[in-house]
Parts: sequence; C-alpha cells; structure tokens
Amino acid sequence: MKVYMRPIESIAWFTQDGIPHPLRYRIQTEDQTYKTVKISRIISRVEEKIAGNRMLIFRCEGEINGLLKIFELKYELSTCKWYLYKI
Repeated sequence: MKVYMRPIESIAWFTQDGIPHPLRYRIQTEDQTYKTVKISRIISRVEEKIAGNRMLIFRCEGEINGLLKIFELKYELSTCKWYLYKI
C-alpha cells in the first residue's frame, strides 16, 4: 500500500456515540476533476493517538477504476477532517 495522506470530502453516518461510518468519499485528481469512490464494506476500525491527536483509521474496500481495492481512510477527531491515508 502506498501512503498518500491527502484530504478528501466524505459522506458518513454517525452512531449515537459519535463513531463515524464512511459511505463514500470524493477526491480531487491531478487534472482538477473530482473522483467519487463508494465504500463497499468497512473491514476494520482502529483508533490511534499520534502526538496527542486522536484519529480513527478505517480499512475499507471499494471499487476504484473498475477494480475492487482495499484502502485506508483516517478521520481526525479534533478537527473532523477526513484523509485518504493508503491505497
């Protein structure tokens, strides 16, 4: 998996406890167009703390360019921002 750590726009639903579940995300490509990826399933969710900053890491599966791929999304709890971490 290659590390990207690029900011993305995401649609997610939240449990009553405040835990997000991403449904799909949109990322801006190099030619300034947007690509939307629908998340087929969430494989795992892990919480990590780096330098006091809490983040949720989601390992997901979805279709990218016609192929079923596994990727990781990060959700920063303090700023509520989403990142495409690895593909």
